[in-house]
Amino acid sequence: MKKVIATKNAPAAIGPYSQAVQVGNMLFASGQLGLAPATGNFAEGGVKEQTVQAFKNVHAILEEAGLSIDDVVKTTVFLADMSDFAAMNEVYASQFEGTFPARSAVAVKTLPKNGLVEIEVIAVKE
Repeated sequence: MKKVIATKNAPAAIGPYSQAVQVGNMLFASGQLGLAPATGNFAEGGVKEQTVQAFKNVHAILEEAGLSIDDVVKTTVFLADMSDFAAMNEVYASQFEGTFPARSAVAVKTLPKNGLVEIEVIAVKE
């Protein structure tokens, strides 16, 4: 059965989609920008700060679903500029302990609200 996951600890969807959808033991989270849920503004600074905030949003969604970052099996990272890869990757690496999930990282022409980074995850609870 499909269950919509929503939390006020992550930014509300800015379009016709859910923050995440859980099906059985799998969670599919929509991409998270570096927006602070309280203000709707981007984290101040550059791609590092937006990556930190995007992961805070991911953590909040996982927690709402009863999961943790350790349950993430796949991530997709969208960057507005591939020259920001190293800075994003530094923050990304600090989010996981032990085994890293599978990952894709791509540069896109533009992200919503002109963000610098967007991160989506798939998690599985064993």
